[in-house]
Amino acid sequence: MDDTTGTLDEALERIHVSGPERDGWLSNHAPMAVEALVRHGQASAVHRWLDRYGPKLEEMPAAGSPVTARNWHEALGDPRRIADWTAYFERETADTPWRDVLTEWWPRLLPGIAAGATHPAIRVGHSVRTLLTGEESAPRVRELAHALGYWAARHQPLPALTPLGPAPSAAAALARVPLVPERNGGVRDRFAQLTGFPDWPPPEQDTGPGPGPAGPETARSALRELVRASTHRYATHAHGDPIMLVHAATAPNAVLRTLPALPGELWAPSLRAAWAASAAVTAAYAPREAAPVPAYGVADAGELFARAAAHGDDHTIKFTDTALDVGDALAFSAARRAIELNPPVF
Repeated sequence: MDDTTGTLDEALERIHVSGPERDGWLSNHAPMAVEALVRHGQASAVHRWLDRYGPKLEEMPAAGSPVTARNWHEALGDPRRIADWTAYFERETADTPWRDVLTEWWPRLLPGIAAGATHPAIRVGHSVRTLLTGEESAPRVRELAHALGYWAARHQPLPALTPLGPAPSAAAALARVPLVPERNGGVRDRFAQLTGFPDWPPPEQDTGPGPGPAGPETARSALRELVRASTHRYATHAHGDPIMLVHAATAPNAVLRTLPALPGELWAPSLRAAWAASAAVTAAYAPREAAPVPAYGVADAGELFARAAAHGDDHTIKFTDTALDVGDALAFSAARRAIELNPPVF
């Protein structure tokens, strides 16, 4: 994508005066939603959408003390340091190519992929996709800095997890994820109850860094399978929580979008982290029973995304973006399910 209208850069400049969260810890979805809108031919809707969404946003929090190469360990996972982390990554990406900054920090941040209900990692995925497929403009590089800063500030690993036995496929693994017992709290309370996930990909499937069929491409293939399975599962399980279950698909897809910017030795750990994120959201919010998939009429990709844009909900826009990446009939039905279940904005 190369946005010749300049809309994306304009939108990012509007967004960057705001912080990554609002109302205490709810995520600012604007940069992710506008990137998807522009990518799928809805640039003309971006500023109207921001006019509606913008009043929800809050200013960037005040800075404290600078994050540096010497003290970053003590600042990692401290949400009070959001502005400090953002400034740190703005400096880093100003002085160093963004790919090098991403490669250095990706393995540091990856263990905390579920932080912020996976939103920081998703924001990174949208940013990297833009940088890989279009102009590396200043607002787009700055967006990566903001996304990485948000992730670093919210970084929080999942509890220690016990492998529960191998599953033969991503779909089977998701179906076998144990649901958390207490389901009345927020995402952090629910993630704290996690104890173990099915072991997928199976331990015997080597996804290490070496060449050949067991190298990085195996990890990417498995990650594509996970994105497809989690998107399909939304069609039958979204009624459990149509907002939160979006992230079971959009988080691993964000990782998939980031892989081309990373060296091959980081692809296998990226797959493992993406599986943990998708399984965590599934455990926390999936219903116990599936529902039949409604018989929707056939829609092409452009029509489907236009419906999501007209609907206006940020999660629906982002999920439809992922469903279009998967590209099959069940994924399109899952996107229609999001449009149906989530409250419209317009």
